[in-house]
Amino acid sequence: MPISIRFDNSYARLPDAFHHKVAPTPVETPRLIALNRPLAAELGLDADALDGPEGAEIFSGNAVPDGAEPLAAAYAGHQFGGFSPQLGDGRAILLGEVIDSRGARRDIQLKGAGLTRFSRRGDGRAALGPVLREYVVSEAMHALGVPTTRALAAVSTGEAVIRERVLPGAVLTRVASSHIRVGTFQYFAARGDVSGLRALADHAIARHYPEAGDAERPYLALLEAAIARQAALISKWLLVGFVHGVMNTDNMSVAGETIDYGPCAFLDAYDPAASFSSIDEFGRYAYASQPNIGQWNLTRLAESLLPLMDPDPNAALEQARGALKRYPELFNVAYLDGLRAKLGLAEAREEDLRLAQDLLDLMARDRTDYTLTFRRLARAAERPEGDAALRASFADAAGFDGWLARWRARLAAEGRAPGEVAAHMRRVSPAIIPRNHQVEAMIEAAVERDDFAPFRDLLAAVAAPYEDRPAHAAYADPPPESFGPYRTFCGT
Repeated sequence: MPISIRFDNSYARLPDAFHHKVAPTPVETPRLIALNRPLAAELGLDADALDGPEGAEIFSGNAVPDGAEPLAAAYAGHQFGGFSPQLGDGRAILLGEVIDSRGARRDIQLKGAGLTRFSRRGDGRAALGPVLREYVVSEAMHALGVPTTRALAAVSTGEAVIRERVLPGAVLTRVASSHIRVGTFQYFAARGDVSGLRALADHAIARHYPEAGDAERPYLALLEAAIARQAALISKWLLVGFVHGVMNTDNMSVAGETIDYGPCAFLDAYDPAASFSSIDEFGRYAYASQPNIGQWNLTRLAESLLPLMDPDPNAALEQARGALKRYPELFNVAYLDGLRAKLGLAEAREEDLRLAQDLLDLMARDRTDYTLTFRRLARAAERPEGDAALRASFADAAGFDGWLARWRARLAAEGRAPGEVAAHMRRVSPAIIPRNHQVEAMIEAAVERDDFAPFRDLLAAVAAPYEDRPAHAAYADPPPESFGPYRTFCGT
């Protein structure tokens, strides 16, 4: 009996200008590497039926389920500041949409599924390493509480792809609340297609921001809602030490989810200027630059929406400027609230930003490990014996002790029990992130030796990032000194 998936494909029902209907290109010998069974159940899929050869056929694109309407979406985008009026899904094909167990609409997309109209000079395929990276990192982000696309399945294709060298091919099945990007709006705006722009905005409102549909100015409300979600999202990135790596407008979801895990990485040593991507030559998308780039991208969204916001261009411009002015405050409030939580503070006081920034400055100067520092701080909050391990990571022990005394005085002013404070801190400062050296070791094992045990082990470790579990203790360790400077590469 064929596997049944209940599709309801709203994006496919939009006009032809939105997409190119195209079937996935079959692969030689698909093999299922991983199936996210809990996510499959959440989507109303039969995990038992999918966890085998039939699933490999579907998740490779060899078999298209009944009800699917495969398509490649059209979009434009600013890439490192330069505008490309036509990009689009060059190696990703949307199978369709399902309504999940909570009543939410979700996209199911194959990444690496073959050539489309938008492939340009690409081959439409994905290499195994980037597929495994996105699978692990996106699932880690979900476990960390960061809005994100999800990984449903990974399949090896039995075919080679050529990048810097010949590599094994793979297909990632990812799930998103949608794949509507800032660049999707730019695509129609660049063409002066106001009717297409309005259809897209109405679709985004109905799908993601239904409350905006009831507003007096629905398209302004759409912009305001997208600004609020993006400010909250990027604050969460910084709080877990995540560097996206390629924040082009075509990689920014209007739903407020992290999307397109290409040359991403997590901080080891704290460095506001950290930039790991080999294609980000000038650090445009460095760790501490991400909030400003978020606003830059949102400004491009606002520009695209201007024709819909008000028939008077000057009035539309003033409305957009007013909405964008709120972004810094929204981000700063969310980020400072997150820092307070990481410091164990339950009350808001004026001096909190200075206290947090002084710690970050000490960490940057001495290049202390971002994740370990905050995790050890929780131990120090619980008992003074934890101070030693924390102090040892700072070269300027006296300077750190001065900060520590201020922090302890600030905690004492709230009068909460040390155990309560520490437990709260551990709920927001993870013990485990996808450490870059572990991600690379996992990829090397899979690519060079066809060994997926490290992938499965790392995936299990990042699934419970806030827990101290002896079985996964090694995944909390910083990289060895021999790991050296880290560079990431785009999968195309």
